[in-house]
Amino acid sequence: MIFASVSLVLMGLVLYSLITIVRRMKSAGEGKAPSQVSFVVDTFHELMAELKEKEAELDALRQKAEERADIMEDYNENILQSVPSGVVSMDTSWRVVKANAPACRILGLQSADVSGHDGNEIFGEIIRQTEGVDGEPIWSGRGELRYTAPSGRKLWLGYSLSPLRDSLGAEIGRLLVFTDLTELKALEEQSALRKRLSSLGEMAAGIAHELRNPMGVISGYTRILRKKVDASIVGTVDSIAAEVEVMDRIISDFLGFARPRELELLDVNLRGLVASCVEKVATGRAHAPALPVSIDSGITLRADEIMLRQVFINLIQNAMDATPREGSVSVEAGVEGGRVVIKVSDNGHGIEKSVADRVFNPFFTTKDKGTGLGLALVHRIITSHSGTIEMKTDEGGTTFTINLPKAGP
Repeated sequence: MIFASVSLVLMGLVLYSLITIVRRMKSAGEGKAPSQVSFVVDTFHELMAELKEKEAELDALRQKAEERADIMEDYNENILQSVPSGVVSMDTSWRVVKANAPACRILGLQSADVSGHDGNEIFGEIIRQTEGVDGEPIWSGRGELRYTAPSGRKLWLGYSLSPLRDSLGAEIGRLLVFTDLTELKALEEQSALRKRLSSLGEMAAGIAHELRNPMGVISGYTRILRKKVDASIVGTVDSIAAEVEVMDRIISDFLGFARPRELELLDVNLRGLVASCVEKVATGRAHAPALPVSIDSGITLRADEIMLRQVFINLIQNAMDATPREGSVSVEAGVEGGRVVIKVSDNGHGIEKSVADRVFNPFFTTKDKGTGLGLALVHRIITSHSGTIEMKTDEGGTTFTINLPKAGP
């Protein structure tokens, strides 16, 4: 556009020059002129000088216009690369023309892995969501879906797909804008779980209260009965007493889950706490799996030590129960952005994916004699410390990742 405008201006100047020469020749013919030829030559030289000046001015204007266009192009590119959302442009055949840096970062790809490639290979799940009966896209505004990136990472994406049009309104491609909602969805799930745990905790408190009194009576009568029965049935009475103790422990778990005590926050050395929990769990096991601990001795948490002890004993106990004799359980921790990230991992058989999203639900357990409150209590304790806990599992093992605030600056 700039070069076309300059060409038109130059052609106009040339035409103007010719007209001016003709007019001056006519004026010279009417008056007294020494020579028409010399007059024409002088006039031509004058006009050429003016033309060169105008050409120089136009060239300066052209350079300024090009610089302004480059500045605007760079500015638009900076905006495109700076927005946190992924922006991908595709032609009408779904081939990727350009993707901004956030799009590549969210998908875990390099720009070379996106630009020029078939969009169906990368964004097939999104494209199929918007595909109409005739194969043409349905512009339905914003949507959300569970997306598997080419790298294999599971993501929640919020997306919008719209037609890309030129200045005349003609469709020249498709524009995909998407945002990574994975962390937001995780927080929503944590919040929903916290609400469920709270309501179930209130119910558990009522049940535990109603059961504890009759269980106390049964326990008392069992002790009296043991002193008066024949030796032949003492074993049976002892079995009854043992079952009563199991029920009492379950009731105590209910009450601990339903009515957590107030936090007594102190500076707790993480390495020392985990080491004592490992020792407690491993004691009495004939064939305990290897249990390496990799925690910097300087990591300190502002936490309730007794409650955190429950957390690590529960997680380490579960990991060791799920791990074969030749397997291993590991506990490692590090500081990331002012937060302490702790991982308890095992290389056992893992948890079936059909039930993996229920492990923090109260009363859910995969153990024959479990109460289903252990991990629910772990979740409650961690969230009460302004932390989060997540689980990842497959046939190669399970990892629980805890994120807690670090003590001090």
